[in-house]
Amino acid sequence: MKLRVLLAFPNSEYKREIIYNFSDDLNYEIVVCENIEETLKKVEDEKFDIVLADMEFSDGTGLDLKKQLNNIEDIPTIFVSSIKDDIQKVLALEYGADDYIVYPFNILELKARIRAVIRRVNANKPENNEGEKENIIVFDNFEFNIVGRKVRLDGEDIDLTGKEFDLLYILVSNPGIVYSRKELAKEIWDESYEGHLRTVDVHIKRLREKINDKDSSLIKTKWGEGYYFGNSIDK
Repeated sequence: MKLRVLLAFPNSEYKREIIYNFSDDLNYEIVVCENIEETLKKVEDEKFDIVLADMEFSDGTGLDLKKQLNNIEDIPTIFVSSIKDDIQKVLALEYGADDYIVYPFNILELKARIRAVIRRVNANKPENNEGEKENIIVFDNFEFNIVGRKVRLDGEDIDLTGKEFDLLYILVSNPGIVYSRKELAKEIWDESYEGHLRTVDVHIKRLREKINDKDSSLIKTKWGEGYYFGNSIDK
């Protein structure tokens, strides 16, 4: 099931970065607003799972937005801002924000925080016991827990490094989509130069060994193009 994300941002560099990185992710549906008035109207008219909001708008501040959101609906909210001031962060949390992340950030961290907030919200709803399942991707005897950052094979935990997990996350969360080595190097190491291309191959080899994917039935290679995760996935 897709998460509906309301992105409340005036024009900014990180707004463009978020839209770019979420646009091809089949797990999310993004709706964009540029000011407080438009955001409030969207929340009144439509259903969203979470709001990602800036701290500065042409018609007020992020705190103004959150205060008015609280009067409409108790909707999960994460502030994304270039403002590093601790007092601003504390105020945002006091107003009811669920998280506050400072730009520049790793897009994988942002997605993990979104999932973590959604999981906490669902955990507080007794009628919604399916929340945890939404964070787990299953392929045969292989389980990938997105929020818990755990991988299990035949019920046994697999010990992965942080980079191995991030690499596997990109592939697992976008089944069937081929990623070149340059794209993976850019996502994981924030670099696109040739020096990391061999590192990608080494990490793929280690991942296949750790998840017992000797026949490459999970992490597949499209020769001359890159790597992708098998298509037959039950989410």
